[in-house]
Amino acid sequence: MQQRSREELALVETARRVMPAGGFGNVSSDLIIRAGRDGRVWDESGNEYIDYMLGAGPMLIGHAHPEVNEAVHEQIAHGTGFFMNNRHGIALAEAIVEAVPCAEQVRFVCTGTEAVAYAIRLVRAFRKRDKILKFEGGFHGTSDATLMSFAPRTLSNFPEGVPDSAGIPQGVRDDILVAPYNDIDAFAGMLREYADVLAGVLMEPVQRIIPPKPGFLEGVRELTTRHDVPLVFDEICTGFRLAYGGAQAYYGVVPDVCTLGKVLGGGYPLAAIAGREDIMAHFDATRVGPDEHLLQLGTLSGNPIAARAGLATLEVLRRPGTYERLYATGERLMQGLTERLAEQRIEATVVGLPPWFDAVFARGPIENYRDVLPGSAQTERFNALLLERGVLKVKTRYAVSTAHTEQDVADTLDAWSSALAALSAERSASLIHAGAIDRSNRRNTI
Repeated sequence: MQQRSREELALVETARRVMPAGGFGNVSSDLIIRAGRDGRVWDESGNEYIDYMLGAGPMLIGHAHPEVNEAVHEQIAHGTGFFMNNRHGIALAEAIVEAVPCAEQVRFVCTGTEAVAYAIRLVRAFRKRDKILKFEGGFHGTSDATLMSFAPRTLSNFPEGVPDSAGIPQGVRDDILVAPYNDIDAFAGMLREYADVLAGVLMEPVQRIIPPKPGFLEGVRELTTRHDVPLVFDEICTGFRLAYGGAQAYYGVVPDVCTLGKVLGGGYPLAAIAGREDIMAHFDATRVGPDEHLLQLGTLSGNPIAARAGLATLEVLRRPGTYERLYATGERLMQGLTERLAEQRIEATVVGLPPWFDAVFARGPIENYRDVLPGSAQTERFNALLLERGVLKVKTRYAVSTAHTEQDVADTLDAWSSALAALSAERSASLIHAGAIDRSNRRNTI
């Protein structure tokens, strides 16, 4: 059981006083992280955690990697921002073009939300249409256009979307169409009906932890090509994680445009839009003229510190055996979780790929957002039990790093055994209690 120090609790109270909901808006504000190294982090009370949050994904090669730190420290001595081109940003753009199949040109921003918002504006400029088709349950940042049917509280009929936030104008809602992920027949029908008004199709190639069914990505690519609708892969999460060239390299399906982030910046604020040169030309007024030009600028876009961190991270990932070790660690974890769920006779399905997975407390197959919903409450309880046992993760996934060790794996397996035993005991107690209430009600009725 993790203990909270008086100092950390005081920080929590200060955060609640000076910030809405007491935090940055990301995850629970009751835990304050002080430090991270390799595959572990420590909170302000000194408690140690095996970290499968990884800063929501960027720290693929672990926290405080010495080569990333060295590159950043070296750059700090030469300046931190210029609002102009720098050699390191240019080198990183070149590395992206060499690595990512769809990338003929690159434009940098700071966050995944920015990258996707600009990618949407880009295909609208190219296609000269307004509507975007996305998939229910897909997360694409927090701009107006993307916060539609990521985690809808009510399930609407397709293609109607549901806003995930207050403050989204009706006009924005009207321009977003929503399809079920992994259903190629439904997607084909929507494309036949709406292709003429679509600016593009936006999707996570792996939607959160849910992989595409065999043939689904290929079918989406073939249909979008047939209807001449640009296909945008949101690879903020999968870029450089599933493979060095991202999900498009892993699955062999190449979009017209993609977004990249998280791993790309090595833990620093950096993201990118990449794609076909004729589409990316809309960022260049000299190519398309003032009426077709897409205005994009940012004070910290292509920042040399973030670029140096990204270059150092990619250098580590290019080394022979890196992805093989990453996948081996993830496979051991996935197999171990599957075995422990079976031991406790808990109905759940381990879903995802070795670098990025979770347990869904529902009977498989898990193919879309709606398949995940029945087990949400159990997922939250399991996560809470794990946190007490020193395992940190976001609500819906484990992110595996190249820095996780054999000891990290062994400690995680032990934590799973203990937490699942506690979860099973709680469930049994709940069933006994419910049965007692039912018997009492029957006696009172008689």
